[in-house]
Amino acid sequence: MGPNYAGGCSILDTKLSVHPPPVGQFAAPAADRKSAAQQDSCSHVRVSHYSASPFLLHRFWRRRSPRSSRPPPPSPSSPADAVVPGQYIVVVRPDVTPELVAADHAVTRKFTYHAVLNGFAGVVPPGQLAGLKADPRVQQVVPDHIVQLIAPVASEVGPTAKPGTGGGGGGGSGQVTPVGIQRIGAAPGSFIYTGAGVGVAIVDTGIDLNHADLAVQPACFTAYSACQDDHGHGTHVAGTVAARNNAIDVVGVAPEAALYAVKVLDTSGSGSDASVIAGLDWVRTTVNTPAIRVANMSLGRPASATAADDQPMHDAIKALTAAGVTIVVAAGNDASKEVQAMVPARFPEVLAIASTTAANGSSGACGSVAKDTASYFTTDGAFNTTTNVGVTVSAPGEDQENVKGCILQSVGILSTKLGGGTTRMSGTSMAAPHATGVVALLQQKTPGITAETVRSQLRSGADRVNTAPLNSPTSSDSFDGEQEGVLWAAGALNN
Repeated sequence: MGPNYAGGCSILDTKLSVHPPPVGQFAAPAADRKSAAQQDSCSHVRVSHYSASPFLLHRFWRRRSPRSSRPPPPSPSSPADAVVPGQYIVVVRPDVTPELVAADHAVTRKFTYHAVLNGFAGVVPPGQLAGLKADPRVQQVVPDHIVQLIAPVASEVGPTAKPGTGGGGGGGSGQVTPVGIQRIGAAPGSFIYTGAGVGVAIVDTGIDLNHADLAVQPACFTAYSACQDDHGHGTHVAGTVAARNNAIDVVGVAPEAALYAVKVLDTSGSGSDASVIAGLDWVRTTVNTPAIRVANMSLGRPASATAADDQPMHDAIKALTAAGVTIVVAAGNDASKEVQAMVPARFPEVLAIASTTAANGSSGACGSVAKDTASYFTTDGAFNTTTNVGVTVSAPGEDQENVKGCILQSVGILSTKLGGGTTRMSGTSMAAPHATGVVALLQQKTPGITAETVRSQLRSGADRVNTAPLNSPTSSDSFDGEQEGVLWAAGALNN
């Protein structure tokens, strides 16, 4: 993200950490270093959040922490490596029937894979694991890691902050073009492309099948009992991608794209590698009209401490990408991390999207936050052209960040709400579907366009490259070495 905040001083520091930061000064990176005189002029306050404490004010914390000074990654025994007890993902040889292997080891299959993987997932009975691993037909047996939606962030950050989902509800009479969609230049009528004829899979908590502003296809997948959204996250994501261009609620980036509900997360927003892979397997095997060409995954988990545990998910992503589906993922809502530490955002085949503000925020005693500033919560990570890992582009994940006194308030993206109407949420979960919508437009313009060509066009067509995202004024942000720009639909389409 951007190396300098306008004015050169950190006006409000939001530190997300598990321990209080060390007291003392440290050298800033060379590209972000101020003179002693400049540092002396920055006598502001910092708002810090510790894991089990309310927000507290601290004075004289003027510089943002580099990642090297932040708390180390969680140990393997922490929730970062949380697994479904006793449940495993089993990959078998291509010439082997998964059902037979499962039966031979008394495994009750929860999911069976035939497309993105050849294998199954299920609870392995006590005493059977060693034999399963030793079976020559089996290539890999890994624990089933828990996956969660990239949760909407709190609406306020600071002392006496209020919990929420990014600024409360929204809506009213008539259709609204959300601020984020305006910011990326995708308001209705901007192009001849609308996403018509392009299928988009929302790999999430499901979609509200009865929402009047969403054209959800009858074909769907669920890892549970129904495809209907029972959380609200997937419905919100779907609206940013493809809410209809009509007279109600909001309009999406690609309002004529066909939405497919792929429900891999439950009513709490939780799932596992096994459920996500099952959803991707359905996308790969199901023949739909229109065909699914884009998948949005606003979900994830920390990378496993054991790299091999992430391989089945990576193999599924690779297989789906090879089949012609561009996969767009949320970078994550942990500013202490880079995408290299997140699954699936760390995989080189996906397009990882970070979050920015779409508009200028209101000012308070501690200053203001400008349009195109890196969101205080966003995970980032410079794109590496050798490994293909890193943030592809940033996009609006919140309308704006207002400063009230020294409290930072996130005003969320307006989109469709479970049960009808609209609501607001903030997060990289909301940034990703802006990019997914643009990918749908690109697929309509150039059917069969590859994921790497899409990535190239999003990056080369971005707005304010080498200028934005601007540096967040909070201590939770640190410069990742690249200002990749903000998603710009016209730039991508005109490449």
